[in-house]
Amino acid sequence: MDALATVTYAGTKKNLVESGMVADTPSINGMKVRVVLEFPRDTDPFLKSTVKAAEAAIHYHVSPEVEVEIVTEFKSKPRPEVGHLLPGVKNIIAVSSGKGGVGKSTVSANLAIALARLGYKVGLLDTDIFGPSMPKMFHVEDARPYAVNVDGRDLIEPVEQYGVKLLSIGFFVNPATATLWRGGMATNALKQLIADADWGELDYFILDTPPGTSDIHLTLLQTLAITGAIIVSTPQQVALADARKGIDMYRNEKVNVPILGLVENMAWFTPAELPENKYYIFGREGCKRLAEEMSVPLLAQIPLVQSICESGDEGAPAATRVDTATGQAFLNLAQAVITVVNRRNRELPKTHIVGTK
Repeated sequence: MDALATVTYAGTKKNLVESGMVADTPSINGMKVRVVLEFPRDTDPFLKSTVKAAEAAIHYHVSPEVEVEIVTEFKSKPRPEVGHLLPGVKNIIAVSSGKGGVGKSTVSANLAIALARLGYKVGLLDTDIFGPSMPKMFHVEDARPYAVNVDGRDLIEPVEQYGVKLLSIGFFVNPATATLWRGGMATNALKQLIADADWGELDYFILDTPPGTSDIHLTLLQTLAITGAIIVSTPQQVALADARKGIDMYRNEKVNVPILGLVENMAWFTPAELPENKYYIFGREGCKRLAEEMSVPLLAQIPLVQSICESGDEGAPAATRVDTATGQAFLNLAQAVITVVNRRNRELPKTHIVGTK
């Protein structure tokens, strides 16, 4: 115990004895010593270094001949293994786009709210670590999620707004500061938002993914069995070319995630003073032709209306008002998604997590 008292635990800046981490009196059998150290959680960043330091301290202060066995225990239960995460979630839907600026986050937010308005239990995870937008779109920029203890594990409690459970890295970083993280840091943060949060029972878990194909997408595919993907694009050719790449990523034989359908965003412009007029600024029915080409459903055509942009900026997405044309458009999208998900679950096998086949 005197030897262990010389080891400082970086998590508390106190020694192991003062920190209450020596779970039981060390057992001694001849030249064999067994020590049980209790850490806050299995993901403790100081675990390995602390164990090595404790072993070295016993060798130094007692004898280099001592055979040391250090057993680690955890106050918080360990994170479930991949394949056993989110047992209460029925359907996981990735909302993706080949390129940025096509309104993917707008579609994700409004789809989640519309599903909740239809009576379903919905969660929304903002997986864009470097450009999170959901806190602003849901008008909860000042929210700070807290920890709750569930079945012996300390979990993040999602923020709830408009009937949707919501988490985003935006709740934990300074919104005015760029997130300068390497890929490993970003993917570890994403895993925490998935596995170390109290998502509970959900009918639909919406993943708002970043543009393109990246480490984030691969992490999602290696962590969750995604029910299906929705591809968002505008009608213009440059966006459609990237949408094809997004479809190809999910249809890759090693991934094999079903494409639930396409959403054509900014399908046409309708000015408020001329609600019957349609101006095809970005081209006409490009997504409809792509859907036919790729043999996937066209789930919705969302018009470019100023109120959609304004409502997102103000933190009250269009789907919060079903009495408007845009609100009804997103409600129709939600109903279409319910239909294709039910069909997918009837006709296709469960998706495998990439790397677990």
